[in-house]
Amino acid sequence: MAGVGKGVPEFEDLLPVMAEKLGGEGLMRELSNGFQVLMDKERGVITVESLKRNAAVLGLQDLRDDELVSMVEEGDTDGDGALSEMEFCVLMFRLSPGLMEESQLLLEEILQEDLKSAAFC
Repeated sequence: MAGVGKGVPEFEDLLPVMAEKLGGEGLMRELSNGFQVLMDKERGVITVESLKRNAAVLGLQDLRDDELVSMVEEGDTDGDGALSEMEFCVLMFRLSPGLMEESQLLLEEILQEDLKSAAFC
């Protein structure tokens, strides 16, 4: 995955492969499972501390604290210092250039079909 924000490390982007193999529902289920692994069980969100505790599960045990903080900050849209499940899923999609490109192409295709249909009405 290519890091979008400053200080976010780069990773191999596997989301498009997962999406192709699992389909949309399966991918969302896997992202939800990933969230469950990383979240703080008491708060129900991913915090820097819970990410640090569980980073080894994802092979991220060598990340520095400032890199973990950057990862959380990148996805924290409501400013509470943590990632909700929705923020986590949105972040995973944003950090996946391949998946974003596929989504954009699909959206453009749908819009073109809608325009063609509207022209015949």
